Amino acid sequence: MLVITSNLSIPDHELQFRASRSSGPGGQHVNKVNTRVTLHFDIRNSPSLTVAQKSRVSQKLKTRINKDGIFYLYAHRSRSQAMNRADLLDKFCRLLREALTPQRARRETQVPERSRVQRVDHKKRRGQVKQRRMRPTPADNEP
Repeated sequence: MLVITSNLSIPDHELQFRASRSSGPGGQHVNKVNTRVTLHFDIRNSPSLTVAQKSRVSQKLKTRINKDGIFYLYAHRSRSQAMNRADLLDKFCRLLREALTPQRARRETQVPERSRVQRVDHKKRRGQVKQRRMRPTPADNEP
């Protein structure tokens, strides 16, 4: 049983793990040992998630979900399959927890008067600097 939040836990039978060969440096070890661990979690058919949770997770993590509704994640940082699996479970819990926490509504505030005045002053100064950089016209040279 994998505990995500205080009111959500996912049983182990809903998670599928696959091991494959990892990429990157490591020489012969990488070429022989299946250390990369991939996790597949079927969001659409999960009895652990409510309909609202499914839609929220699907929206927040849509880049990691394929067209069949399978959430996939992998870890290959370590040379050990067991460490990669533990890392993967931590990552999975963290991502689900972040996706399920509601985002606080933004409270609109007004821009202070002083900030507005400073912004306009800065724009005027920049305009004057650019004006001074311009080539003088023949009318400016005549006395």
